[in-house]
Amino acid sequence: MAKPRPLPLLPETAPARTDLDRLPFLPFADPKLTRGPGIQPLDPAAWLERDAAFAAQMALRDALLAERPGQVTALLPEGVAARDELLGLVLQTLQADPGYALGAPIVRPDGVTVDLSDPLIALGRLVQEDLLLLDKPQGAAEHRLLGGVLCFPARWSLAEKMARGLLAIHAPIPYYAEALGARVQRLFDAIRPERPLWRANWLLHTWPELYQPAEEAAKKPRRFETDPIWLRMERQTLRRLPGTGAVVFGIKTSVAPIEGLTAAEGRTLTQAVAALPETEYGFKGGDVLLARLNALFAPAAPIGRA
Repeated sequence: MAKPRPLPLLPETAPARTDLDRLPFLPFADPKLTRGPGIQPLDPAAWLERDAAFAAQMALRDALLAERPGQVTALLPEGVAARDELLGLVLQTLQADPGYALGAPIVRPDGVTVDLSDPLIALGRLVQEDLLLLDKPQGAAEHRLLGGVLCFPARWSLAEKMARGLLAIHAPIPYYAEALGARVQRLFDAIRPERPLWRANWLLHTWPELYQPAEEAAKKPRRFETDPIWLRMERQTLRRLPGTGAVVFGIKTSVAPIEGLTAAEGRTLTQAVAALPETEYGFKGGDVLLARLNALFAPAAPIGRA
């Protein structure tokens, strides 16, 4: 019998399920999103999203922020002004959502009240998105992480990435520097406050937990041979704050079981994995993952690498 996975312990008050039956859309099936970095224009009114997992996800966020705030929030001293500006923009945006009562106190759509006395904690408790702040100090070549709220890390640590530039943040991703680094930095430089952007990232995991912190040196391999497979999608948004000029990186995470895919969608996923560039292919699971997907969705006519 396989040994249990060393998963991070969740707060005792965490809900049993925070996943969806199906992802809201399939980024691996959309050509506009599959050509890296897959950046698309975003209507400012669609910056923040609320879905069917809202109540469960917010309950988990509340528990994490109450019991381990030092693990899911961080902020450099020079990021205070950007944090306050971000909170104001979030509250302004939520005025268009009738599910919120923006009085004193604020009441979320799930009936939970939110206190604004700690702005960083409040940001984590108002919306499903994790919100991170980045700036580009004068004379610097790239943006660095000022801090923010990260309740749903996908195998990384906020504390470990603090004050790093974009290249160092993405160092564990073997294809980032060569394939994406320069283009992503140009995007950060060019973002205008009135024209936010978005992209989608998809991953395959062997457990559904949203809270998956990990330090770079301590990551464990995923056992795609036998474990259940879960689709994890990040709807990532980029928005520049007009006052401070900081860039807000939003991450809206959704998780769904792979069984939620139709047979045709499963074959599309298998084809997408088979077509990944070599380095990314290995990083995301390689031959082991492809064999498992073929067994699930293309047993009669396995899909191979080109």
